[in-house]
Amino acid sequence: MMISRRGMLGGVAGLAASTLPVMGKDFWGQRLANAPRDFLFGYGSLINGPSRTSTSGRPVPAIAARISGSFGYVRSWASRFTPREGAAGFTALGIRPRMPGEEAYSINGVIFPVKDEAELAAFDAREGGYNRVELDQAHVEAVDWEGLPRVGKIWIYVPKNSDGKGPADLQYPDVNFPLVQSYIDVVLQGSLEEGPDFARELIETTLDWSPFWLDDRPIARRAWADTPNSGAIDRLLATVEPAASQFRNRLYPELYAARHLMGKAGAR
Repeated sequence: MMISRRGMLGGVAGLAASTLPVMGKDFWGQRLANAPRDFLFGYGSLINGPSRTSTSGRPVPAIAARISGSFGYVRSWASRFTPREGAAGFTALGIRPRMPGEEAYSINGVIFPVKDEAELAAFDAREGGYNRVELDQAHVEAVDWEGLPRVGKIWIYVPKNSDGKGPADLQYPDVNFPLVQSYIDVVLQGSLEEGPDFARELIETTLDWSPFWLDDRPIARRAWADTPNSGAIDRLLATVEPAASQFRNRLYPELYAARHLMGKAGAR
């Protein structure tokens, strides 16, 4: 009597299923002791991997995600920032409540884990002009194959107002607190890591672009020599609304001074 290879394998498989003892330990659902329990949602410069590393001191993986328009906030150029005492300020990205009659906008960004309390404190210090607020996961979706964290809290930074609480007093760009291209580059370089559609979505869902726009790149007239992806970034800014309507107002430092600062000084 001959036994086919298929029959032999089937018999072995059946034997394994029916006669091998069932192990008495099941670790399903158990987390490692060092598994993160805090996650941050980055919607501006925190989208950029090297920017996150500059704070954490280690590479921090992230997943692309999106906050629903039902959250009630929009991403906006409405957060003033001064790097240090006496330094020139600029306007950074923040989120603000949606105005009456204003359309709902989703907010794309990334979610990344925080290793421990010390690392969380480092990000809080970096985002000193913002309050860290817990984000209801009902408003959040992953936009790639990776899933959202199933355990732990997701936090988002909301600009502080003048008394150190939120939501912030709205402070849009002006002559002394312009949009600066170096900051926009950091945000869009990180966005382009997730793909051009992700970067386009970020521009389309960011409000309050301004004519006060300073091109402060280190080599502004030859940006390709010093700024990665400068060409792709400029093409997006020049063609995607609402940024495109203001892109023509972006000026090199000397032209910005001539148009805005010198005229202001002469009026005194």
